[in-house]
Amino acid sequence: MSLFLGLMTGTSVDAIDLALVSVDGDSIEIVKAGEAPIPQGLKSALKSLMLPGDNEIDRLGEASVALALSLAAAVNDFLQAQHLSAADITAIGMHGQTVRHRPDAERPFTLQIGDASVVAEHTGIDVIADFRSRDVAAGGQGAPLVPLFHEALFGKELAQVVINIGGISNVTVLAGGGERGNRVVSGFDTGPGNALLDLWCERHTGQPFDTDGDWATTGNVHNELLRTLLAEPYFQKSPPKSTGREAFTEQWLMSALAESELAPEDVQATLIELTATCIADGVDRWGELPERAVIVGGGRRNKALMQRLTARLNIPLVLAEDAGIDGDALEAAAFAWLAHRFANRLPGNATAVTGASGERILGALYPA
Repeated sequence: MSLFLGLMTGTSVDAIDLALVSVDGDSIEIVKAGEAPIPQGLKSALKSLMLPGDNEIDRLGEASVALALSLAAAVNDFLQAQHLSAADITAIGMHGQTVRHRPDAERPFTLQIGDASVVAEHTGIDVIADFRSRDVAAGGQGAPLVPLFHEALFGKELAQVVINIGGISNVTVLAGGGERGNRVVSGFDTGPGNALLDLWCERHTGQPFDTDGDWATTGNVHNELLRTLLAEPYFQKSPPKSTGREAFTEQWLMSALAESELAPEDVQATLIELTATCIADGVDRWGELPERAVIVGGGRRNKALMQRLTARLNIPLVLAEDAGIDGDALEAAAFAWLAHRFANRLPGNATAVTGASGERILGALYPA
């Protein structure tokens, strides 16, 4: 049995997620999960780096080290709380913070920051990072990378879709049966998750997110705005596909609003409908008739969003916890598992998901 620790900061930039994962052969267990805050100044710096600006290289370098120090402190505090030492952990799987994702550029690239050398130095644990670049180098999207983990973690017979609603939403489609049990049919980003909802809420209420979607329920869906937003070409693109927060920005939203004078709560209600519609349409078009949907990520707490998703999907929705999984830990756990794959020289990508030219060992080692 080996213990790996996963670190994740997602597109919402809301917190540092940690997951301690035990791997014993084909057996995977999420032993413990935790969360640590991101300092507000660092959070603002990371969000600003997701858009073009001045002095980006200096700002990126400083933010990368600042994030690494926060990650290392979170690891050390987490291990102390679990009465574990650095020697108990085989390696840390560190995702880092995505600040650019351009897999469809003329010269494709993806960039996650968080200086892995600093994390290794301050924790005394081997760090495996930069998981996405090798897949992009092989012609893939570099995302999503969680579907193989979902395949390993979830049941072997049931055809199901795993819907992760973070800043950006993505789905993993698992078809039941076959020699391998579940096989990955598809996995792709559907579009905005919480990112626009949080942005609009903070702009108009001063709150970082709309608790339970209560504010959205005071508004009405504006169908013309919804049609304008859904005209975005990304939504019609077939998988493999991936996107990022930099594609669905405040500027993107404001250009759709143009000179309309909608009440802010109506825009919020419409953004709820946009997220639900993009997820449901993706599952309907490329979901291989799943028997259920397992919902993970922070968006599962938005009751208004869950109600709209339930109305749009014709399959049962199951929250991660009802499937025996910590819905906040899943992505961090996936990168702990990918660190295990790297350590054992096993591929971490699914070519049917990313479109890469072949399976690749993902990541780079930063020794303690």
